[in-house]
Amino acid sequence: MRRIMMSVVDGKGFDLILVGAALIFLFLFSGLPLLYNILMSFQEVDMFSLGKFFRPFVGLDNYRALLSQPAFWPIMWNTIVFVTCSIGGQFLVGFSLALFFNLNFVGSTFIRGLFLVSWVMPGLVVGAIWNWILAGDFGVLNYFLENLGIIDEKIFWRSDINYSLWAVIITNIWLGTAFNMILLSVGLAGIPEDVYEAAELDGANAIQRLWTITLPMMRSTIGAVVSLGLIFTLQQFDLFAAITSGGPANSSNVAQYWAWELSFRQYDFAKGAAISTLMIFFVMFAAIVYVRSTKHEVRG
Repeated sequence: MRRIMMSVVDGKGFDLILVGAALIFLFLFSGLPLLYNILMSFQEVDMFSLGKFFRPFVGLDNYRALLSQPAFWPIMWNTIVFVTCSIGGQFLVGFSLALFFNLNFVGSTFIRGLFLVSWVMPGLVVGAIWNWILAGDFGVLNYFLENLGIIDEKIFWRSDINYSLWAVIITNIWLGTAFNMILLSVGLAGIPEDVYEAAELDGANAIQRLWTITLPMMRSTIGAVVSLGLIFTLQQFDLFAAITSGGPANSSNVAQYWAWELSFRQYDFAKGAAISTLMIFFVMFAAIVYVRSTKHEVRG
């Protein structure tokens, strides 16, 4: 103990204390709640036993009960559609903007910074703004679509079962595009210019340079963007609460919002924990796949 104290006084080992404090913080505020949630998904939990640590163990009964509910598979499908379309849309729009601002024209840095305003805004504020944009009677989106001749009659985005999920997807794409653009811009900036110049001298056009140079050299960045996008999208709750509340008739309900409904509206905490646990393991699986792919890339 004395030796440790002397090393701290001498300035040595202070970094170990900082790392240890960070690990303790993560364990207390992330690790313990995670373990508690997983444990609760295997127990029988009601309003009276919620505050107790030792509760009746029911094994996989909560998971079996979830699978037997008619809403389970439609909600899982909505989750897949929401995650896939959100990540794909954010990446395509963000990558296009990153390529555009990589041209370094006058004012590009300032305009690119303005895009970050959407990302730093709270989700509930973004949802409130898009409630006005998506309004069926007076919404801006319907106004432009009608004037462009894309639609003949107004679409009630939030209350129509055919469009309610797409209302949240469009909003989430708008919200996450700036984050994708910034990360992808960093990846683009790390590609040496002489590589493009050599390819251009060999007669490669812009599309060929994109496929043979840009995308292969940004593989790690793209993997990070997609992995972070997956995590952020599976955590998205505010937009559903602000725009559709999972309705109508569960047409826009997804796993993360359903977990909240089961826990805090129906007070079925065990099934809500089971849904959350399934999502946790899905994110962990995606993270492991990404880490293994980057290891193979470094070794190659």
